[in-house]
Amino acid sequence: MEETNLMKIVEKNLCSCTQELSITPEMEALLKNPMRELHVALPIRIDDGSMKVFRGFRVQYNDARGPTKGGIRFHPDQTIDTVRALASLMTWKCALHNLPLGGAKGGVICNPKALSPGELERLSRAYIRSIYPIIGPDQDIPAPDVYTNPQVMAWMMDEYSKCVMKTTFGAITGKPLAVGGSEGRLDATARGGWFAIEEAARGLGMSLKGATVAVQGFGNAGSYAASLAGSLFGCRVIAVSDSNGGIFRREGLDTEEVMRHKGKTGTVVGFPGSDSITNEDLLELAVDILIPAALENVITGRNAAHVKAKILAELANGPTTLEADEILSSQGVHVIPDILCNGGGVIVSYLEMVQNFSMDQWSEANVHSRLAERMQPACRAVDGLSRSYGTSPRRAAYTIAVKRVVEAMRTRGWL
Repeated sequence: MEETNLMKIVEKNLCSCTQELSITPEMEALLKNPMRELHVALPIRIDDGSMKVFRGFRVQYNDARGPTKGGIRFHPDQTIDTVRALASLMTWKCALHNLPLGGAKGGVICNPKALSPGELERLSRAYIRSIYPIIGPDQDIPAPDVYTNPQVMAWMMDEYSKCVMKTTFGAITGKPLAVGGSEGRLDATARGGWFAIEEAARGLGMSLKGATVAVQGFGNAGSYAASLAGSLFGCRVIAVSDSNGGIFRREGLDTEEVMRHKGKTGTVVGFPGSDSITNEDLLELAVDILIPAALENVITGRNAAHVKAKILAELANGPTTLEADEILSSQGVHVIPDILCNGGGVIVSYLEMVQNFSMDQWSEANVHSRLAERMQPACRAVDGLSRSYGTSPRRAAYTIAVKRVVEAMRTRGWL
């Protein structure tokens, strides 16, 4: 049976680079286990007056390189295994992009679409009250993830500040500008992804102007990825999708109009002048660039052979299984691994922290420039190692990241 447990997939990717780094079994065991995790029960008063208890988690995976950093996901299918895996991915992502941070992740099992604004605020604040002793600007800094947004981060920052009895903007990132947020944060994940795509296309001798693009997942990262495709590189976005389904137009979609349509209707489905397709169909379209930007395990052994893209840019975490990876490689699909491709979000979160520490706020152009300064060296290092050793970009990315974490652990005397 194909492995779809994200934690197991991450562990196997981790193991793939241990021989090159001469990592002992004892060291490997340490790298495979989170250093701390907290499980919480959150009793929330619902608008009808009843009480409902939600389950939440915070996993701090490894802080050898600095305070841990990672998003908070509100999702009905959230599991502790997924949170552990995402915390592990954040560890390697921060190391790959040479940030002085470790990896963490948090989550609450809930359906935020079924919650009123008041219920969502009460849940957000209750979660922070439960985990605040183990987070903070010098310890663990949460950020937004799936189904959380700047408003949720503002409530969380405010609740943390109440708990410690002082305004602490740097305790949470991804906040609105009015409360210590950063310019350039909203499109950071997508913009960083496009820097990675640009580097990959250059290495492949491929022009991006006029290249066709399909984006699976039209949330924050996916919608901005679709928008930036045209504005930055002159690409033609021919398909996008969300949890309700997808739309397709061979001549190209007006992504700004699609955003407005979704803002009014709650979905991309039914956009005028487009044809309806499924999420599965979108992944198999004949496009130059395929961007999975939703959840994990969407490209598997069942559909990988039908992927026709030249570049697969993993803007989501863990969208490709191990079996699918092998199939895509045999077909010559260039996969930009998640810990490289979607690093823009944590890079600009780090920049937001730096601004908060210095009580400053930078221009959008400054943030974009600093984002590029972090993304481009990581892309070139992965490409260089991949070509030198004839290995996949994913294995090269993990090798660089794990080497940096191990070096920090050795230097600190942990090994």
